Amino acid sequence: MPHRFPSVLLALGFCLVAAACNASTIPATEESRPSGAAKLWSADEIRGDLDSLYAQLRSSHYDLFARRARSEYDAEFKRMRGAIDKPLPLAEVSKFYQLFVAYGNIAHARIDPPAEAWEAFRQAGGKAFPLYMRVVGGKAYLGDDYSGVPGLVQGQEVLEVDGVPVMQWLARMRAHVSGDNDYMGYTQLETQLPLLAWEELGEVPQFQVQVRTSEGKSMVLTVPARDRAGFDAAQARWPARFELDWNQRQATMLKGGLAYLRPGPFYDNRPEAAHPWDPTSFQAFLDASFEDFLEHHAKALLIDLRDNPGGDNSFSDPMIAWFADKPFHFSEAFDIKISAAAIESNRKRLQDTAGNQDSTSAQLAAAYAGKPLGSRVSFPIPLVSPRPAPRFTAPVYLLVNRHSYSNTVLVAAIAQDYDFGKVLGEETADLASTYGALEKFTLPRTGIEVSFPKARILRPSGDPQARGVIPDIAISTPLTANRDDLVLEKAKEIILGLQ
Repeated sequence: MPHRFPSVLLALGFCLVAAACNASTIPATEESRPSGAAKLWSADEIRGDLDSLYAQLRSSHYDLFARRARSEYDAEFKRMRGAIDKPLPLAEVSKFYQLFVAYGNIAHARIDPPAEAWEAFRQAGGKAFPLYMRVVGGKAYLGDDYSGVPGLVQGQEVLEVDGVPVMQWLARMRAHVSGDNDYMGYTQLETQLPLLAWEELGEVPQFQVQVRTSEGKSMVLTVPARDRAGFDAAQARWPARFELDWNQRQATMLKGGLAYLRPGPFYDNRPEAAHPWDPTSFQAFLDASFEDFLEHHAKALLIDLRDNPGGDNSFSDPMIAWFADKPFHFSEAFDIKISAAAIESNRKRLQDTAGNQDSTSAQLAAAYAGKPLGSRVSFPIPLVSPRPAPRFTAPVYLLVNRHSYSNTVLVAAIAQDYDFGKVLGEETADLASTYGALEKFTLPRTGIEVSFPKARILRPSGDPQARGVIPDIAISTPLTANRDDLVLEKAKEIILGLQ
């Protein structure tokens, strides 16, 4: 059995890129939307927790200043602290603090979006920006359209919003989220734009959106904000189209002797699953799938990891072991910074496991013991052996896209770095070498939880650059929706042409 490394270490949760939003201040529109909390926090309390936030980030984060100079962060702290001049509800305080956390440009330092306040706003009939956008090559293109406005067509280039160049307008939204590079930020923006526009702008009744038509002309359209019913009505009018199901598990033989595996998330996603991190059921699915591929004498295998949210390597390692030809691991080691917050989070987990000395939390506690705060400890990652015969020995290809996340990215990196297979598709937005292994601390006054990365994780090759997995063979995702899975069809064509 492969050594299991629980999600306590692989928590590579995701956010957006943080723009250097020097003009950002506390949002001035909190009166226009539900706060999610009746209590108002005084300016002194907000300043006090901002002080605690910065101090705890400096002491707990593996390297808070990896992508933002200390002098810049100090200046931003001073500017934001000076902007605190009135009481605010908790949701507004949380968003204000997230602007500060996101300033560091590291995805795994974050405060989660105000989901309760957003849901309350929508349930109360609140109207939101009804368009999604995708950024490619420094330009924004229209994605899903929930407006129902004639003249808007998916794939159109968006030029301006309310008279502001679209990339300048989008930068205001990006400032609310955490991310390491622009590609990561724009990828996350694709799926969160209505919420982020509400966070930054409040409730706006309508928007003036300038697009470029198929004839190359520019056109300005009035786009009303839509409530939830409006979103649903617009979606009902969409033509039939193919959409990836991130939750799907599928194993089948395709034409030409090509085996196809869509493993789904790397945790137990069954509704009846009592323990999501128990890989027993997933292992049975894998074994049955590969045995079937061998029985059909598959000439090659395509593993489809597009839109995969990731999970835990106790699920993905056994899959790789089916086609690996040498021992492997996703990283040589976690290099962990020891902090009071990391020790306390680990203590709580160890308490939850009733002190199980075989647990990862117990191993971490032993590694932390006797070490001074602020020091670093190397937590080695054991090698995983290939499974005994029979194994899958035909060529393997992995299909990824910008929405392949978490340890899905590590799967692709392992395949690439150990030469277990070729990677096809888009560069992943999530990084192959990252600051991760999330922990949390709680601010003493407001009780807001803050996630931070305690570790530096390098891909097997040791390449430290802040990039995702770059495919060996690129396949771009179409800007417009289609009835068929064009990316999969292209991947099949490429693979069969190589056999």
